[in-house]
Amino acid sequence: MTKEEFSKMKQELEAEYLATFKKTVAMHEVFLQRIAAHPVLRSDHNFRVFLEYDQDLSVRSKNKKEKFGGFLKTITKSADEVMLHNQKDVDEFFEHQKVFLEEYYTRIKDSTSKADKMTRTHKNVADSYIKISGGLVQLATIENTDLSKFLNSLGDGFEKARKLEGRIASDQDLKISDTLRYYMRDSSAAKDLLYRRLRCLSNYESANKALERARLKNKEIQQSENAQQHARESFDHISEIAKSELADFKTRRVQMFRKNLIDAAELEIKHSKAHVQLLKNTIQTLKEA
Repeated sequence: MTKEEFSKMKQELEAEYLATFKKTVAMHEVFLQRIAAHPVLRSDHNFRVFLEYDQDLSVRSKNKKEKFGGFLKTITKSADEVMLHNQKDVDEFFEHQKVFLEEYYTRIKDSTSKADKMTRTHKNVADSYIKISGGLVQLATIENTDLSKFLNSLGDGFEKARKLEGRIASDQDLKISDTLRYYMRDSSAAKDLLYRRLRCLSNYESANKALERARLKNKEIQQSENAQQHARESFDHISEIAKSELADFKTRRVQMFRKNLIDAAELEIKHSKAHVQLLKNTIQTLKEA
């Protein structure tokens, strides 16, 4: 590996690391701001420890037992969702939200996949520019003719285009792909919230039926009434929370997409101008060579 190749590889790794760092910081910032604005979670003890603890936090990963438990929980939840699929919601607002979130999740998941593909394509173009630039510089060294200056200038043009293409890929990943991915996961969480509410509704309806049977048999009436009351309170509580969370989800979603799409458009204009200027400068340099 020549000194020039090593320098290019170092610059490429540094740029990739910087892009990953910016992406991580941006997503953490959004997440922490969301928790800090939440009426309940902002007072959570663990959140305060995370923000204020001035020493290293020892966090262990899940052991095999916990992973297996999570796997079984996922299977149970999936089976329960199938059973509750035909559960008719008594509230039109939540029924509408359920239909909307199912469709929204499908669309945003597809959009995230396509945005990732677009980002990978830009990165592949940048990688191709590296190979072309390296090949031209190597050819200029081997030939050592009148074309050397021309080939070196052309190789330098491709190297600058590679850096620009890399920045385009990073910005699109940060402003478009990550935004879509964040709200794909957020909409999945909203679907889970509606699932938990449907589970409470099903439990409430089952408690009502159990109370009717107890009254017919004149047995365990008080116990059934207590169970029905508890199920009703749980259902009312989660319905109230769900309405608040879904309203907040809509507001945050609109604000985030508006902000990031405006930022993405401004960056696209900036990169397009830089691309045009690079082509003009490269053509001028090649003419002089």
